[in-house]
Amino acid sequence: MPARPLSVLFVVVLIATGAIFLASCGSTNTTPQPNVPPTSLKLSLNTVVSGLSSPVDLEVSADNIGRLFVVEQPGTIRIISNSALLPTPFLDISSQVDFGGEKGLLGLAFHPSYSQNRRFFVNYDRVVGGQMQTVISEFEASATNPNLADRTTERILFTVDQPFPNHKGGQLVFGPDSFLYIGLGDGGSGGDPLRNGQNLETMLGKMLRIDVDHTSSGLPYAIPPDNPFASGGGLPEIWSYGLRNPWRFSFDRPSGRLFCADVGQEHYEEVDILQKGGNFGWNIMEGLHCFNSASGCNMSGLTLPIAEYDHTEGDAVIGGYVYHGTAIPQLADTYLLSDFGSGTIWNLTESPPGTWTRTRLLSTGRNVSSFGQDSSGELYVLDYSGSVLKLVAQ
Repeated sequence: MPARPLSVLFVVVLIATGAIFLASCGSTNTTPQPNVPPTSLKLSLNTVVSGLSSPVDLEVSADNIGRLFVVEQPGTIRIISNSALLPTPFLDISSQVDFGGEKGLLGLAFHPSYSQNRRFFVNYDRVVGGQMQTVISEFEASATNPNLADRTTERILFTVDQPFPNHKGGQLVFGPDSFLYIGLGDGGSGGDPLRNGQNLETMLGKMLRIDVDHTSSGLPYAIPPDNPFASGGGLPEIWSYGLRNPWRFSFDRPSGRLFCADVGQEHYEEVDILQKGGNFGWNIMEGLHCFNSASGCNMSGLTLPIAEYDHTEGDAVIGGYVYHGTAIPQLADTYLLSDFGSGTIWNLTESPPGTWTRTRLLSTGRNVSSFGQDSSGELYVLDYSGSVLKLVAQ
């Protein structure tokens, strides 16, 4: 039997195996089946660059000079300038990155004042003394070459020990409040055997929020005073919890809402709007359903997803952005998402407030690993096999 290609292995570990039977809690809050897109809207993907190695994130820097930065999972960050891939990586830390399956260099965020301070932040995995760890680090770009990072400037903010090789999350995003948000998975295996999602004394299975411009209590960062557990009851870095594997989250800047796609276990994929102090259910719930029906589930205090779909439509949800570009006005103010296994792209439309409708937009035939957004609000799709593509109207 031939070996599975890396893209297949990625989705296999991304959804995680587990033989737990799932059943509905009987909730009436079900997600509508996807609608058919308007016949006037025809979308396609135009290739921007190819030849990348397992791209998983695309970001723009705050200096607004038109470059796109692509995170390659083995440990490099590449620059796209004028629709061309520059030959020299912006950053290469592949020698210190533990790459394989869901591990690697997974996230990048530029400081809001990057044009003045050249600071940026990454999330990567490593092994130290046999222990797998997630590392949140800060670097600076070169003072003389804007297309090159200074690797010697690395400053580790913190590390998190990882019990299993899957469910790392990995994205970093600066919020409208200028604090750094960090999404971490539950630590892996199947079914969250260590109950990390509901444990407020671990960073695993959480959305974290820190202040990278100040320090406090001997830490190389500060705790925002309005974090929900800043005064006790849980780790002060925690902003929300009950997550399984948050694979791509983004702020809708006009509304301030934080959209997060959380990869499911075996049956359901979900999209949440995360809120401060919110408990988003894992591993009590998978989507809108009890995760272990035999023991029942107490849903009190849980915030349920705004949308879900089952595994007849895909395997691993990929979060995107609320569209605020101008090239595709039919998508204005709608949230786009995809799925790694099926390659389908949908959008979510809210009307009336609190009611979300999912619409199928495009079948790409790609292993979509992430979305990207440029400074004009136009959207890009990353194909894990090595391409960056732009979403366009035909």
